[in-house]
Amino acid sequence: MEITQIAVSFALSLVFSFILGLERKSHQHTVGIRTLVLMGISSTLLSMLSVHMASLSTVRGDPTRIAAGVITGIGFLGGGAILKLGLNIRGLTTAAIIFTTSAIGMSCGAGLYVPAAITFAITMIILLTVGRLEKRLFPAAKTKRIVLTIKWDNINQQKITDIMKLYGIIIHDMTLHYNRAENFAELTYTVKSPDTMNSIQMAADFKDKIEGLRDFRIFDK
Repeated sequence: MEITQIAVSFALSLVFSFILGLERKSHQHTVGIRTLVLMGISSTLLSMLSVHMASLSTVRGDPTRIAAGVITGIGFLGGGAILKLGLNIRGLTTAAIIFTTSAIGMSCGAGLYVPAAITFAITMIILLTVGRLEKRLFPAAKTKRIVLTIKWDNINQQKITDIMKLYGIIIHDMTLHYNRAENFAELTYTVKSPDTMNSIQMAADFKDKIEGLRDFRIFDK
């Protein structure tokens, strides 16, 4: 490979991975600029090595196995970015970006600049627009657990449901535990809630509208 082509490959890989890392860091994700830049340029170098070895007549076997090994290694790294936080899973998009950054870096290393640029452009469009669209179409995306402790004689299932719907909450299921000695019931709801839900205001509504309410709790886990 010529010096100019090598310089262009590393420059493009650096720019693309830097912008992708900046996007992730702006959303307070652990995987940020340094991780994706190092991943991008290392994938570029390994792709160059694979192309170079394939051009040597003295090399036996399949030099393209280097590229296959890179993809396998990136898969492990992406898996480490996925976190299960209680009822919620985070890091799936970041794991996909890790995989994409590696693919872009390998494409730059192989001299496929146009496909790399197109992939980068599509990735940025998806990151900047589709996330907002998803929140508009599916605002209740975060899983929470809501626990109400109410006097048995005052349980009004319809009123409880109406209050939750007022805050955009979607109920998945409900379990009930009855304490006969105290005549209180503990209702545990697994729900989907919007990121913008006002938990304090909802707690105040339950306090004012639900008679016999002794305890109100919201858990992210």
